[in-house]
Amino acid sequence: MSTTPLSRDGRVRVVVATTVLLSFISFWRAAAIVLNDLGSTAFYVGGIVEQAVGKAAPWFILGVMLFSYTVRAVYIESSAMFVRGGVYRVVKEAMGGTLAKLSVSALLFDYVLTGPISGVSAGQYIVGLLNDLLRRYGSTHALPVGATAAFVAVLITIYFWWRNTQGIHESSDDALQIMKVTTAMVVVLIAWCGLTLLWRGGGPLPPAPVAGNLKFSDDALGWLKGTAWPAFTAIAILVGFGHSILAMSGEESLAQVYREIEHPKVKNLQRTGMVIFVYSLLFTSLVSFFAVAIIPDAVRPKFYDNLISGLAMSVVGPLWARLLFQAFVVIVGFLILAGAVNTAIVGSNGVLNRVSEDGVLTDWFRRPHARYGTTYRLINLVVLLQLVTIVLSRGDVYVLGEAYAFGVVWSFAFKALAMFVLRYKEPDAPREWKVPLNPKIGGRELPVGLGLITIVLFAAAVINIFTKQVATISGLAFTLLLYGVFLVSERTMRKRRQAQRAEHTDQFQLAREADFGPEQLHVRAGCVLVPVRDYNTLTHLNWAVQETDTESRDVVVLTIRLLHGPDAGVTDIEREELFTDYEQKLFTRVVAIAERHGRGVKLLVVPSTNVFDAVAQTAVRLEASMIVVGESAKMDAAAQAQLLGEAWERTPHDTAMETDLVVLSGDGHVRRFSLGAHAPRLNAEDIARIHRIWLDAVRTAGPDVHHRDVVVAALSTFQEELARDPQRAVARLRRP
Repeated sequence: MSTTPLSRDGRVRVVVATTVLLSFISFWRAAAIVLNDLGSTAFYVGGIVEQAVGKAAPWFILGVMLFSYTVRAVYIESSAMFVRGGVYRVVKEAMGGTLAKLSVSALLFDYVLTGPISGVSAGQYIVGLLNDLLRRYGSTHALPVGATAAFVAVLITIYFWWRNTQGIHESSDDALQIMKVTTAMVVVLIAWCGLTLLWRGGGPLPPAPVAGNLKFSDDALGWLKGTAWPAFTAIAILVGFGHSILAMSGEESLAQVYREIEHPKVKNLQRTGMVIFVYSLLFTSLVSFFAVAIIPDAVRPKFYDNLISGLAMSVVGPLWARLLFQAFVVIVGFLILAGAVNTAIVGSNGVLNRVSEDGVLTDWFRRPHARYGTTYRLINLVVLLQLVTIVLSRGDVYVLGEAYAFGVVWSFAFKALAMFVLRYKEPDAPREWKVPLNPKIGGRELPVGLGLITIVLFAAAVINIFTKQVATISGLAFTLLLYGVFLVSERTMRKRRQAQRAEHTDQFQLAREADFGPEQLHVRAGCVLVPVRDYNTLTHLNWAVQETDTESRDVVVLTIRLLHGPDAGVTDIEREELFTDYEQKLFTRVVAIAERHGRGVKLLVVPSTNVFDAVAQTAVRLEASMIVVGESAKMDAAAQAQLLGEAWERTPHDTAMETDLVVLSGDGHVRRFSLGAHAPRLNAEDIARIHRIWLDAVRTAGPDVHHRDVVVAALSTFQEELARDPQRAVARLRRP
């Protein structure tokens, strides 16, 4: 009788793979993912900055977009170090846990506001179009702008809360399609605005960004109002720069996509950064310049919250064409702004998961959903904060934007400072790429470029403290409150872990492996792979252990450490994250099932960014003959098989390898699917039909015809029909 392997001290052996299993994307797709977040700011930043600093706003936005290239360079260097690319991991490595918790608190303030400002902005564009149509058709009624925009934002947020609770995430294909539509809108916008300027003989440029031309609103000066400081040109420019800094929000997404970029990674990351820079520079900057040049000064304030709609209605051309283009702008804006709401939820959930894995948050927060297996409590927390923010803002984009800039600039500043410190703390660490401007003096390299970037970011962050009263008060309160929660929770976790040593959970011997295969797990070819996630839904494991003769075939139980969000990591998981408390409890249940049947199982933890890719890659590495899963709450067995089949095709493998997928439903029904190229399962009627056709062919062509020839001829005919008339060909596949 086979038993679960034990170490010499009686502990169950668990192999923990430290190399993350990834699915890779091109730099174009990576750029599309980041631009879905970064590009959304073009829809609202122009109006926010002009309200704050006056008609010179486009110059500040242009300056921020040019500066964003240097900030992006900081993210490229951090990723090139194979350090977890997000703020939390980099700051922790450079300056310790205290500053890491403070920086991630500021980052979460950024994420909590990203959703509301994007959702409210989408609502502003919708209500702007509806009110315009009502007015043009003679209606005296109008929708309340702020309340309607807030209502739309609430609906968008709730929709993506439900999708994320179910674990349904937007793919790179979705991001690419949205950016294709957005690019079409941007091209039409630039061309139409250019034609308008030619038709009108040009338009005014914004006034130069000097102290005399800046018309700060009372809210824009904050505590500097009534002082002599704004009269100094340098201070005035810095104030304007601080109000414009939110134009480059979304840079954290670059750290998230790095791990998924195909080889050569750093080179493709640089290409991704260049695509993002050029696209956002043209789109975000030109919108503001065109607005000043085309929309009359008396009219433009009406469109501060939906500036691109104002441009659409101010260009030359017939009214019907401008209305159609405005509708197109609203649709595109809704798609990209709604996507930014989703990115905010996914990103904040990823950051909180990362912090929780580090022992800062209790396992209560990371307990998976009983049906969907997602960290729903973290999602609920983030969405609740976003909904409260939307309600408190009353649909005011300006208020949200001012607060949003607080979190953006401080998360950037902490990241840049951490990278600067790492240049001295780990001078010999391998870096495939560095932020430029590194002169050597006396044989010692000085990170001048990185230092200048850090100084500019901290200067903008500090000036924002004095000019953004509401943002400073709310941002500091949120940051300190969240930091306090982290601190208390971390101490609670330490005490709990000490107390849990006496609880009845199996102790495991962890075998840390950079790579894994049959040799590391001591399994034979043809094993049964059983992915598990929720310790409350292990019926499929019970079936697999019961049905498998472990004397002749091994059972490998796999749990996948899902990495998502900006701090999800790049290639390796850290030593302190090898085995979480939840995974210990999960495998305790697994071992109990195996012992109940008196059979052995091998235990494996694999980090990955995609469940289906991880299962496929693990099955190929272990030469598994069968994969056993439970039926998903999000999709039926056929859909599960299709997604795993697509992942199987993406995974390099021996074409002769035969692996079946077994999906066990809640009522005990078993469905089987073959993965990859395999011989079809023909029933008696199919075989008899082939034989009858063969008999007819032999009578006509002679005895040299074989059954295989009949099948090949049918395949060739169907292939030709599929190329010629796919609809008809596919219709013939549907059996009654």
